[in-house]
Amino acid sequence: MSGLDLTLDPERQLRRFEVINGAGGRRHWSVDDKARIIAETLEPNAIISEVARRYGLRPQQVFAWRREARKQAASVQQDPPAFVPAVLAAAEPVASRSPKQRKRQATRDAGMIELEIDGIAMRVGRGADTKTVAAVIRALKATS
Repeated sequence: MSGLDLTLDPERQLRRFEVINGAGGRRHWSVDDKARIIAETLEPNAIISEVARRYGLRPQQVFAWRREARKQAASVQQDPPAFVPAVLAAAEPVASRSPKQRKRQATRDAGMIELEIDGIAMRVGRGADTKTVAAVIRALKATS
């Protein structure tokens, strides 16, 4: 029996009768449409439920789109590690220093890394905090 063959029981009150016409199924939103809807939710004083209702969506769907957009933005912002050429500087003449001075200088320079970014030199010694060094390098790269 199809839905059209049903008869309504006269003793049973019907409060609402909904007729759905057209093709059913999932709607497919283009990337541009999703971006436009997400942008509306990011405006000041925007209420996500109202924006979702305006487009016939559930708020959960809009939240999922926003989460996916944040993930994509975060993956784009992470720069892959870049390799730079290593340059070895010529050492000072050994004859100008005493053996004791050479030993002290060698101990001080052991494990030392020197970076130069746009004319700004940075020396990283042993035991330097990696987070601090990374933050300084990011700051130097940002100024270049």
